[in-house]
Amino acid sequence: MTNLHTTIARVTDRIIEKSRGGRRRYLDLIASQRDVGINRSQLSCSNLAHGFAAALDDQATIRAGARVNIGIVTAFNDMLSAHQPYGQYPPQLKLFAREVGATAQVAGGVPAMCDGVTQGQVGMELSLFSRDTIAMATAVSLSHAMFESVALLGICDKIVPGLLIGALRFGHLPMLFVPGGPMPTGLPNKEKQRIRQLAAEGKVGRGELLEAESASYHSPGTCTFYGTANSNQMMMEVMGLHIPGAAFVNPGTGLRTALNRAAMHRLAGIALHQPDERPLGNCVDERAVVNAMVGLLATGGSTNHAIHLPAIARAAGISIDWQDFDDLSAVVPLIAHVYPGGAADVNQFHAAGGMAFTIRTLLDAGLLHGDITTAGGNSLADYARDPVLEDGQLAWQDVPASRDESILRAADTPFRADGGMRLVQGNLGRAIFKTSAVHEERWTIEAPARVFIDQESVQAAFKAGELDRDVVVVVRGQGPQANGMPELHKLTPALGVLQDRGHRIALVTDGRMSGASGKVPAAIHVCPEAMAGGPLARVRDGDVIRLCARLGQLDVLVDAAEFAARPAAVIAGSSDGTGRELFAFFRTGSDDAEAGASAMLKAAGL
Repeated sequence: MTNLHTTIARVTDRIIEKSRGGRRRYLDLIASQRDVGINRSQLSCSNLAHGFAAALDDQATIRAGARVNIGIVTAFNDMLSAHQPYGQYPPQLKLFAREVGATAQVAGGVPAMCDGVTQGQVGMELSLFSRDTIAMATAVSLSHAMFESVALLGICDKIVPGLLIGALRFGHLPMLFVPGGPMPTGLPNKEKQRIRQLAAEGKVGRGELLEAESASYHSPGTCTFYGTANSNQMMMEVMGLHIPGAAFVNPGTGLRTALNRAAMHRLAGIALHQPDERPLGNCVDERAVVNAMVGLLATGGSTNHAIHLPAIARAAGISIDWQDFDDLSAVVPLIAHVYPGGAADVNQFHAAGGMAFTIRTLLDAGLLHGDITTAGGNSLADYARDPVLEDGQLAWQDVPASRDESILRAADTPFRADGGMRLVQGNLGRAIFKTSAVHEERWTIEAPARVFIDQESVQAAFKAGELDRDVVVVVRGQGPQANGMPELHKLTPALGVLQDRGHRIALVTDGRMSGASGKVPAAIHVCPEAMAGGPLARVRDGDVIRLCARLGQLDVLVDAAEFAARPAAVIAGSSDGTGRELFAFFRTGSDDAEAGASAMLKAAGL
């Protein structure tokens, strides 16, 4: 086995050391839950009868208590394209469980919000906190203590992190994620973005824009750009929480069905009290979390995971921060060019070698922990092979080389020597800069600020011609305590137009952008946020801001004493309507983005 890279080892050791107390408490918790916590054998006769009353053909087996019962937690709805295939999963998964003498029941459902539908709308203010709602719904689903292992059905942005956070609090149970796969390739993502920019300039109308959007998002399955949803799938592979190679197989195919069957067979084999028992909480350790960060950096994945991964880690008693990301990014090469970091979509990435080759080359370079306990395979090396059907049977084959080096390269011949995400910090706070999506000549921007309180104000200024110059657009009052930290992709077309006109443009915000953030330099997730008294609240129009990914700099270039003496702008925060008032306690109790932006975890002392 290749020796682990010294920086990967050093960062892992640092995380282990700073997590020592929290991780010990977590492992003690799940051990006690396994040994003395409630389980099916301890349920009263009335409890148990309620639990199998609707199980029909499986009633007798569940009643006898001698076979594995697999819980299914599903995020199905048929408005969300990625989750539409899940409507057919429970009946199939139950049949697959019976093939190996097990049973399965739907333990519960969790909400699945589509950020694509709510993008730029007030509903987006519920998006980030839907993650913690999903975590709590997962806990409710598993609280019935009817199950010896669990299939987690979730794919998209907040759903996988929420399911995993909730599931980790039941970490004594073995679990696997069962994905659905991406929709087939439609209108190329770069062409879609071109038409969006034309629409922002008023050069095409709503009809042409809608035609382009519907040609891009056109059928069941995950959106094909490399945003948060597909970054989720990548992370589940490098953490060993899928059946190997399950991430990017299209819905409705024979291979997808075979992988789903393998997941249920596997869950029966690794279940509680089975000889190969693999509790989720033992699989998700410090090494697995580092693998997730490395995979994210190597592939240019979503910056949303600079928020979600710290929250996931906390649920397992592990502490990480943006310095860990930054240190890893300095040595992890960028080996994938997938939109918005390149022209290819995830189907083309998969065809080029996908996760199998990605994991193979990262293992060979000593950049992944190959010794993690994997739920879906015997070791992480199993994930360096590609699933195929041979005479109708599921098999795996080696992927010794990239099939398209314009999309995917070996770790020793990367697109760039360092990873796709940087920590920038200075007198405006700490933020994330996604370098993999931005041309290197734009990694440093120094320009006067124009301050806004929302996306609509930026769009109005753009249409009025007020931004047709070098400018750093500051959008504040968009953090978790202010309004739930909505994504700000409504800004991307307008800022892209200004950049294409030759202007030096950057965005600085305490709001959120994701893997779809596009080509404009951006310091995002600024901490502390303006609502919490962060320095962004004291920035004024005309202040010169310097943003430099190369030096990790985020500074306003004004006299320090004068800047400190300025009164902070009043941040209005969220309004009522669209259910936002029901999430008030999430906002008021939230910690900052670097910690995971979670009132739930903060209140729990995690």
